[in-house]
Amino acid sequence: MPTLELERFLQIRRDLHQIPEPGFQEFKTQLYLLNYISELPQERLEIKTWRTGILVKVKGKNPTRTLAYRADMDALPISEDTTYEFKSTHPGYMHACGHDVHMTIGLAVLTHFVQGENSVDDDLLFLFQPAEEGPGGALPMMESEEFQAWRPDMIFALHIAPEHPVGTITTKPGILFANTSELFIDLIGKGGHAAFPHTANDMVIAQAHLATQLQSIISRNLDPLDSGVITIGKIEAGTRQNIIAERARLEGTIRTFSMESMTKIKSRIEALVRGIEVGFECRAEIDYGSNYCQVYNDEALTTDFMNWVRESGEANLIVAREAMTGEDFGYFLAEIPGFMFWLGADTPYGLHHAKIEPSENAIDVARNVMTKYLTKMATRA
Repeated sequence: MPTLELERFLQIRRDLHQIPEPGFQEFKTQLYLLNYISELPQERLEIKTWRTGILVKVKGKNPTRTLAYRADMDALPISEDTTYEFKSTHPGYMHACGHDVHMTIGLAVLTHFVQGENSVDDDLLFLFQPAEEGPGGALPMMESEEFQAWRPDMIFALHIAPEHPVGTITTKPGILFANTSELFIDLIGKGGHAAFPHTANDMVIAQAHLATQLQSIISRNLDPLDSGVITIGKIEAGTRQNIIAERARLEGTIRTFSMESMTKIKSRIEALVRGIEVGFECRAEIDYGSNYCQVYNDEALTTDFMNWVRESGEANLIVAREAMTGEDFGYFLAEIPGFMFWLGADTPYGLHHAKIEPSENAIDVARNVMTKYLTKMATRA
């Protein structure tokens, strides 16, 4: 990418980084993207909006199919702790999962295909999707009239990988990311004075027992040759040190590589919670929140892409291992052939960390890879 053009996209990434917004509230982000897209040559462009998302079609010269690239838009409720001069201007929110980078790459690839002689035979569709982090934007976007009108025949996406160096791409055919489900459990007992525990039902003790029991599901109810995770990441209970807690809340996540295991884990959670209700004479409520299906890469398309990366030399290809990461891009892949790949971003801090600073050099790598691969796929000899 020419130096001036690269600098332009680095500034775009920094602008987007400063306006992180939660799912379905990406109002400033949507406006910023629309303003940029409106400045591009419009001859081959068609634009639709859906909620806070955007769909942009680049018309091909002689289309017989549509190829799509998806970029997610939303941010996380994390207070930023980076060394950037362009930190988040929205207190309590941060682009800690690289969606600012994903959107910038999408704009860079889109820009390439609307300029000069860079048109291809097939239509290209660029999806800027809200609410990937929650409550889940992929499935409702897919079900929308706007998406169905331009429903693609293939779909691709990427995600930054902090642990890999810039210039690296890693993916694999088949399952890449896990099925995921949020988990919220509320325990309701009877509060009281700390000096009279026999007159109350202590939910601190109940949640402690439950949190421990939940870990037995993976070790004792799941096939040891299968994989699953239950993580309780947040517990809330009580109001003061000398008051027996009337309520407790556990918040966590479930991750599996098969829907059968997800179903079994949820069944065991419900059984254990019923036991807590009886054992501690309390009432319990379970909410599974947002559920994401696995990211399953199309075997043939992913193999073709991996071979092309090796042969083209555009990046260093590493065969990925499947991960317990969750991504609602899996809903697209459940119905439309395509794949997702990891893009090396070379930062010591992981995804969702307040200090993460992905290398901006990854933008140029991804732009080159995606423009050349889409040109190959959307051009007929």
